[in-house]
Amino acid sequence: MGLWTVALLVFLINLPLGYWRASVRRKSPQWFLAVLIPVPLVVALGIYAGLGFKLISLPVIIGAFFLGQFVGGRVRNIIQGRGPGRFKH
Repeated sequence: MGLWTVALLVFLINLPLGYWRASVRRKSPQWFLAVLIPVPLVVALGIYAGLGFKLISLPVIIGAFFLGQFVGGRVRNIIQGRGPGRFKH
C-alpha cells in the first residue's frame, strides 16, 4: 500500500470523527476522544503499509489526519447552517 493510499484512508477515518468533534464542547472528554481515537488506527495502518517513520511520510500522514478532522467539522457546521459567512444564533 502506498503513501497516498494510506493518507486517503487516514483522511477518511478522520472525517466522521471531525464531524463528531465539532458537535461537542471544546476540550471536553468527548472532544479528546474524537481526536485521539483514530491515533492507534493510523499508527497500525502505517505499520501494516510498511511506511515506517520516513521523513516524507510523517508530514503527509499528519496532514491527512488534521485535514480529515477539519473537513469533518466544516461539513457539520455547513449542514447545521453555520458554514462560511454565517453566524450562530
